[in-house]
Parts: sequence; C-alpha cells; structure tokens
Amino acid sequence: MIYDECHTTIGCLRFIFHENNGALQRVILTDHLWNAISAEQVVKRSKELGKSVSHQIHEYLHGHRQQFDLLFDLIGTPFQKQVWESLTKIPYGETRTYSQIAESIGRNSRFARATGSAISHNPLPLIIPCHRVIGIHHTLTGYVGGLEMKRQLLHIEGVHLKEKINQNK
Repeated sequence: MIYDECHTTIGCLRFIFHENNGALQRVILTDHLWNAISAEQVVKRSKELGKSVSHQIHEYLHGHRQQFDLLFDLIGTPFQKQVWESLTKIPYGETRTYSQIAESIGRNSRFARATGSAISHNPLPLIIPCHRVIGIHHTLTGYVGGLEMKRQLLHIEGVHLKEKINQNK
C-alpha cells in the first residue's frame, strides 16, 4: 500500500494511492481507522504522490479552494458510485439531505437510508463532500471523522446550522 499523510487544523489525514497509477483511492480521517488498515498491510510512504493532495486540502481548509482537482480511483458498487457522484454536485457552502440525494439519482425519498449507507462508505471524504449531507431537520448526522469535524468543515464553507448536533447518530 502506498500512502502519505499531512497534519491539518482538523487532524492528521492519510491518503492511500493506487500502486500502479498513483490515483488517490482513500482519505483516512481518523487514527483508529488508519491503525486498523496499516496493521494489515505493508505500507510504503510517498511524499511525492501526497504533495498535491496535501496542498489542495490545506487550501480548502484555509478557505482558498472550493473544489478539488485530483486523479482518483473509486472502488464501490454501481449504486455507491452513483451516490458519490451526486455528492460532487453539491455546491460549496450548501447542504442537502439524504432524501434529496436519493431523489437526485432518480430514487424516491424511501431510499434515504440506503443512500446514507452508500455515503457512509465514501472512500474520499473531503474530496467527495459527504460532510455536506445533513439530517432532514437540519441536524448533523454521522460522519467518518466525527460530528465535530463535520461541523468544522461546514463552518469553513460558511454553513452554520442552528440545530444541535444529533447525538443519536
């Protein structure tokens, strides 16, 4: 496994790259998840592959970038890829609900739970902005980096939710 990491205002982020073409495959937001992945695989660091990702993430976190321009390689089911693609269309500084995402891919709101499941498996948080998806009552719901990180990311984009964090998710 080829990886790099960068230290940011939201924590240490790690990136996993495709061994053959150098495409970004995963962004890891938490030490817990990284420790589980790296314990099972041989890891090799490449600062060269991580340079562009780190630079763009720092620009985003400091309010100087709204979209990412990175080569990535998504691995997932056709439904997951359809959901992840719809997330890339949520404009910077805006949010959508799980039902709205389901409807944006031609499903009805009953697919909100399945959509949420696909979102929870997003391999590229930040790059594919799943943090812009919120609960139907404008509450913060689950995020792989934790709800406080989700709040910080939305705050960077100028989104200030009036609701309290939903502690049940």
